[in-house]
Amino acid sequence: MARVFTIRVPATSANIGPGFDVVGLSLSLYLELTVTVPAPTAGADDDDDDAYEHPKITYSGEGADHVPLDAYKNLTTRVALYVLRCHDIPYFPSGLAIHCANAIPFGRGLGSSGAAVIAGVLLGDALGALALPRARLLDFALMVERHPDNVTAALVGGFVGSYLKELDDAAREAARVPLSEVLPEYPPDAGRDWGLAPPRPPLGIGHYVRFAWNPAIQALAIIPRFELSTARARDVLPREYSRKDLVFNLQRLAVLTTALGQSPPDPDLIYEAMKDRVHQPYRKSLIPGLPEVTSRITPATHPGLLGICLSGAGPTILALATGGFEAIAEDARTIFREQGVEIDWKVLHVVGGSVLEEKNL
Repeated sequence: MARVFTIRVPATSANIGPGFDVVGLSLSLYLELTVTVPAPTAGADDDDDDAYEHPKITYSGEGADHVPLDAYKNLTTRVALYVLRCHDIPYFPSGLAIHCANAIPFGRGLGSSGAAVIAGVLLGDALGALALPRARLLDFALMVERHPDNVTAALVGGFVGSYLKELDDAAREAARVPLSEVLPEYPPDAGRDWGLAPPRPPLGIGHYVRFAWNPAIQALAIIPRFELSTARARDVLPREYSRKDLVFNLQRLAVLTTALGQSPPDPDLIYEAMKDRVHQPYRKSLIPGLPEVTSRITPATHPGLLGICLSGAGPTILALATGGFEAIAEDARTIFREQGVEIDWKVLHVVGGSVLEEKNL
């Protein structure tokens, strides 16, 4: 009998103001995979090139016109194959079929690549029947994504703080292997045996803690209709910061991680605690309207608003609020239109982490 299971991974917002590369939040938009593994055929051998059926991928939703459907080029399946090969399982099961239904916009600062990576790690774990502990799943994700904020939130869910452990010399070198060696680009003439021995991740790369979250707080995602790559958004950041700016962020992050779990939430405290001097000021040139939205929309002007910040690398702006969502969003639309930018908006909930569910046939 065929095996069918689903993998559901949430969108994420990283940084939440002062927590650059440190905190993340899982949100109610999802990448969902429906995976069908055919029942083994009597006498079939996955090592037999003539009989082997390569994976088939179908895709719907956000990014459907751009995502590679070749299992050796698609990010999720390449990550899955990396996990399998690190456990001496060289191939996908013959005849594997995967449908991806994606609601997470690409290049908008809502963790689309992090979701794809976590989906791949979970897919590899499930196909190989590996039963890896959560900490080890995170190690594999960090070998690909390299920043813990989005992938940790996508994996474990909620409001999460994370860091990369200081490793010994050997483990540090293993973790610094270039991404091109972890997930090599398969050349057009590559056979199934190409890239069989990837570098294994060291143990315990990432560590995290979940903070309390007041369930009355929801997240309004204000999504400009243009993409911004994380690489481009990082290129504008300075290599060094002043002590004053670092202390500014540390003070606010120390307050914010507790303030968002308190009841009732304090708008004045949270609004100030969500300010940032490490990344948002440098990205304003890439996101027309960012300074105006974050300064003109305040708890005083918009009752229900708690705080407002750039979501990840942007261009999405995240407003945390207990009400007044439409007024916040429509006033943000007006400000963005002054810059010639159109937006969409969604009210999202803070949700749990990734889920794998077996289907009974």
